[in-house]
Amino acid sequence: MKTAAASFALVLATFTLPSQAVIVALSPDKDNTIYEESGTTSNGAGDYLFAGDTKGITGTGSRRALLAFDVATSVPAGATINSAVVRLTLTRTISGSQSVSLHRLTSDWGAALSDATGQEGRGAAALAGDATWTNNFSGTSTWSAAGGDFIGGASASQSIGAVGDYDWNSTATTVADVQGWLDNPSQNFGWVLIGDEGVAGSAKRFNSGDNAANQPMLTIDYTPVPEPSTALLAVLALGLLAKRQRQ
Repeated sequence: MKTAAASFALVLATFTLPSQAVIVALSPDKDNTIYEESGTTSNGAGDYLFAGDTKGITGTGSRRALLAFDVATSVPAGATINSAVVRLTLTRTISGSQSVSLHRLTSDWGAALSDATGQEGRGAAALAGDATWTNNFSGTSTWSAAGGDFIGGASASQSIGAVGDYDWNSTATTVADVQGWLDNPSQNFGWVLIGDEGVAGSAKRFNSGDNAANQPMLTIDYTPVPEPSTALLAVLALGLLAKRQRQ
């Protein structure tokens, strides 16, 4: 015979309010650019992020942008991620359309107060805790592989051409990335943005999270855990109380 508590649990599991999808837009928790030609260059507090290659233009090399978003603070635990879209604003380019891809990072990294001058393409001297091409935290630790530790397969890719806004549309992989970060926040190291590093002059410049305008944005569509009806809970509680009083 079912106990009153078991009956209550059964009814409660049956009558829950359907959850509505929720959309949140997050700016980066941190971002940075790392520069191939130097293990001591960074741009943790700069206005811009870079992805691609400048070889043959300034005599330097590849640049990669690092981005991380604090998913667990804005999305409730247990929620289901339905879609995840990344938007960046391109503000400078000297080449035609190039593919730029997001790859999930597998190691943590830092963004301190290094702040490049001018157009910021050459970076600035890394400060303690900054990520560089060699170090994930300058003065403390190095990447397992120079240029960052990341998954080789892209989570999403986009062709970047003229100045303007660009969306890396939701894919099964970006959804899985964000769901993983929600379920295991300690493993949220964000993405690295990688351009076409085999083409001289392919580097693209985007606004960073420190820019006053058009910051990077991660837009998440999620469904929270279904909530039981408040009215139903009250009715069931009164029913159980009355039953106990009759016993």
